[in-house]
Amino acid sequence: MNTLYLLEQISAAERLQIGEKAFHLGRIATNGYPVVPSCVVPAQTLWKFLTQLNSSDPLIADLPESSLRINVDDSHQLQKVAQRLQQEILAAPLPEEYWRSLLEATQSWQASALIFRPSLILKAAAIQNLNFSGLLEAQICCPEPEAIALALKQTWSQLFRARSLLYWQRHGIEWRDIHLAVLVQPLQNAIASGILTCSPSEIEISATWGLGIAIARGEVSPDLYFVSTATNQVRSRQLGNKILAYGVGNIPFIPDLTVCTTSLLPSSVTPCLQTYLLSEAQQQQYVLSDESLQQLIQLTQQLKTDLGAAFYLEWTLAQTGIDAEPQLYLTHANTYRVREPAANSQQPKEDSEFRIPLRLSKLRNSEFISGIAAARGEVIAPAYVIAKSEPRPVTIPAGSILVAPAIAPDWLPLLQQAAGIVTEQGGLTSHSAILARELGIPAVVSVARATGSIQTGELLELNGDRGEVWRQGSRGAEEQRSRGSNYQYPVTNSPHPTPYTPHSVRHAPHITPIATQLMLNLSQPSLIAQVKDLPVDGVGLLRSELMMLNVLEGQHPRVWLQQGRQAELLDLWRSQISQFVNAFAPRPVFYRSLDWRSPEFQSLNLDGLDASAGNSRNSILGQRGTLSYLKDPKVFDLELAALAAVQQSGQTNLHLMLPFVRSVEEFSFCRQRVEQAGLTHVPQFQLWIVAEVPSVLFLLPQYVKAGVQGVSIGTNDLTQLLLGVDRDRGELAANLNERHPAVLQAIAQIIQMAQQANIPCSICGQAPVLYPEIIDSLIRSGITSISVEPNAVEQTYKAIARAEQRLLLAAARKMV
Repeated sequence: MNTLYLLEQISAAERLQIGEKAFHLGRIATNGYPVVPSCVVPAQTLWKFLTQLNSSDPLIADLPESSLRINVDDSHQLQKVAQRLQQEILAAPLPEEYWRSLLEATQSWQASALIFRPSLILKAAAIQNLNFSGLLEAQICCPEPEAIALALKQTWSQLFRARSLLYWQRHGIEWRDIHLAVLVQPLQNAIASGILTCSPSEIEISATWGLGIAIARGEVSPDLYFVSTATNQVRSRQLGNKILAYGVGNIPFIPDLTVCTTSLLPSSVTPCLQTYLLSEAQQQQYVLSDESLQQLIQLTQQLKTDLGAAFYLEWTLAQTGIDAEPQLYLTHANTYRVREPAANSQQPKEDSEFRIPLRLSKLRNSEFISGIAAARGEVIAPAYVIAKSEPRPVTIPAGSILVAPAIAPDWLPLLQQAAGIVTEQGGLTSHSAILARELGIPAVVSVARATGSIQTGELLELNGDRGEVWRQGSRGAEEQRSRGSNYQYPVTNSPHPTPYTPHSVRHAPHITPIATQLMLNLSQPSLIAQVKDLPVDGVGLLRSELMMLNVLEGQHPRVWLQQGRQAELLDLWRSQISQFVNAFAPRPVFYRSLDWRSPEFQSLNLDGLDASAGNSRNSILGQRGTLSYLKDPKVFDLELAALAAVQQSGQTNLHLMLPFVRSVEEFSFCRQRVEQAGLTHVPQFQLWIVAEVPSVLFLLPQYVKAGVQGVSIGTNDLTQLLLGVDRDRGELAANLNERHPAVLQAIAQIIQMAQQANIPCSICGQAPVLYPEIIDSLIRSGITSISVEPNAVEQTYKAIARAEQRLLLAAARKMV
């Protein structure tokens, strides 16, 4: 049995074993086209490997004969089976002949890294019209024996991920119908990379600096070029939004441009992969020169002889030295049919590996747009689009997917009607993402030109787990107009999964109890019934602004006071807080006082009020946080009165956190008002601050002397201010995030200072959920509690338990 094929060894008879990627590359390489060196691990090698696992586990021993008829509706069983299968594959030794042949084939390439591209083929006629784009991802590794073996097994193991198992069973796909070949190629630094799609009428080219990984991950919007196939003339071009580039080893050579020499951390998955920020000049420069563009166009016309009138390519432009001419290489090629194949077609169907914004899928009759997966769940519903020039609407059709440039916190009442969210801006810690996760609806953010390409009434399939938006077609503008703007579209598929299912994690006999407190981030009283029985120690962050938006009737609290409605507002405020305090008693509830950020709450009516004094709607920060209390304490005093009223009802589990504290003077002012309100008369009451402003790194001991009794680290704002990056710039999230060394060091420093001051230290930002790998360092540093959104409780509990077990084991080993 051949365990490896070189491109020149591929024949048409072995097409099913080596996959469409390698088959077409082999064809055009034989005909003299510039194809990057490649080899293929055939599909039969995987099945041979599976039969040699020698596992005592019946689940593994039956592979590949097993049909794996598991109950995919039981998420716990699905995850357990998927993890068991993947662990078995990754732990099994790879036969030496497998990785040895790969090592020998790749040594001549002298590559800094290798990329393993899965080539999935489903041969059954009944599944020809299915699309499985993005189901399996490419793996990158360094060219070392151990890394090669692991990368190959990681590529194979993706067949058994939970979402893959779910896909196979949902569509009735049998194991005998699945063939997975792996195309292996060198990964060298590139000047530019991109994708080319040729149709009978047009050539579309996308391009970005460096490796094409930035496009595949949706972290840049590439330059786009549209070319007439009849005349070879460039009809139009669009400058993309390119902030970063990928390379391996040293900084990629990009001629005639100033390279930003700031190297960021390597990818957490691939140590040999580097990310670089691009200079302002590079961002404003088109990637392709006229000469390189014409070279691609001419190559496309020549390839029509070999590939037909409809095909797509992945290409890279590389330069081996400063004086060398740039060389164009093809890394991927495939054909597609302009029309969907007939249902009885016997042609094997392969997945499409790449995913880029505004890309027409050639394998299904829909358009595919990618972004950042911000909130889990899937839904099919009509779009409701709000253009950049349009104001925030009063209402939207219930059950629709809201498509907007960005979403501010004051959109919360509007989002109560939405089935999902798509925004052009935003990262994982943007308000769009936070609101969607708290409401339990799927969201995809940082979707380039979403409001310009999607039409109101158009049916969308939104996947918040994978960051995908599929355009299924329009329901018709005439139908929408005839039904009126308030027509409530039925949701075709409600958001999935349901995010707030209580789990008895703490009380399960096989789960180790944890010492670190696990808390909830909340704001919506409507969710209390769903989350109060979760295995948590209380509410670590009660977001007051979002809580109060439900009752303010679109009026700023200052307007209520001006209108003489102080008593009414006080009662509403008390009632809102009491719902949380009563539901979680005796567990603590940490209420964060109002943190109005004027640009984010522009819908609140300020008519008749002085909006000056630094709180302009155009201000980035304004007088947010405790500084606003110092300038005008009336609303803060009413808020404290509401807290005191809750205390007076007999509840002693309510505590206060002050947001965005800039100075000790601000805190001291607030503490005096807290004491005047009578809150400190209850012995259990604690007054905390949220560590969001970097000055806390220098002032925490002084804060403690002034009366701070605890600190909660707000990583969302702390990261913004430490790194100077806007949390709504999703394209920067790949590197300028909470895993940055500056942020991690700041978090560790705050925890250490809190320990020295003998006060509790919590973390309430999104960092532990988005990057659970940092939980280990939080536990080692001595964090006392971690507060997360409800849908992250179970995964965070398990991550804490694992981290504490590792810490105890390390301590025990030192004692031996």
